[in-house]
This record gives sequence, C-alpha cells and structure tokens, in this order.
Amino acid sequence: MRRRIEVRATARLPPAVDSHAQTVLVVDDDPSIRLLCRLNLELEGWSVREAGGLPQAREQLADGAVDVVVLDVHVGSGNGLEFLQELRRDRPGVKVAMLTGSDRLEGVDSDAVIPKPFRIEQLTTTVARLAPRAARTAG
Repeated sequence: MRRRIEVRATARLPPAVDSHAQTVLVVDDDPSIRLLCRLNLELEGWSVREAGGLPQAREQLADGAVDVVVLDVHVGSGNGLEFLQELRRDRPGVKVAMLTGSDRLEGVDSDAVIPKPFRIEQLTTTVARLAPRAARTAG
C-alpha cells in the first residue's frame, strides 16, 4: 500500500531588492548570528551588510549609507559600547540596536536592546520599529 504525502513549501522568497531599501549593518563576531540576522532581515525586505569586527564595521559605514546598526556588545576583541559612542558622535542619525547576552545593560545610549538568545521576531520587530516599513518602501 502506497501513501501519498503532500508537502507544501512554507518558506518565503526574499523580495526583489529595492534600490531604496533601508540598510541594516549587523556587527557580530559570530558568523552564525550574522547569517541568521542577514537571512531573516532580507526576507523582510531590508538590505543587509555584515561585519565580523569593528574595523570591518567602520569600512562598511565608509562604503555607504547605513540606517540601522545591530551591534553586539562584545565584538571579538572590540568593545561594542565604545563603538556605540563613536557612532553617536560621528553618525548621529544612525539607529542602533545592541545585542547582549547580559541581563543588564544600563545607562547605554542605544535605541534598542535585543537580549541573546533572541527570537527572530524580536530582531525583525526591533529593526522595523527603528526603520519603519513606510520609510523602507518609499521610492
């Protein structure tokens, strides 16, 4: 007796890249975190860049406009909190969401905090709040 199994794809294809899409820079020394963030943010329509350390993050910022930075507090040998202050000084219009495994992050001048481990919905909702959909789709 043969059984027929029906499989339905539930994955969404990423939308076509909009040349006016807002850009998110994900700064984390863990490649799996960067990949997870990139894939899920791209599914939501953002243009995403990655940096595995602070020198790479500075290069990415120099190469073009970035609207939101998702920044790990501890980036390899770098200090994400010091980099946050650098962003506030040099790029005051950029929104910053800090990723942290710590249960406390007080007195930090970030626009949002995403605790690790996080759910994908936390990431996408936070970035959407910092870079509203209307602004991302404006052309």
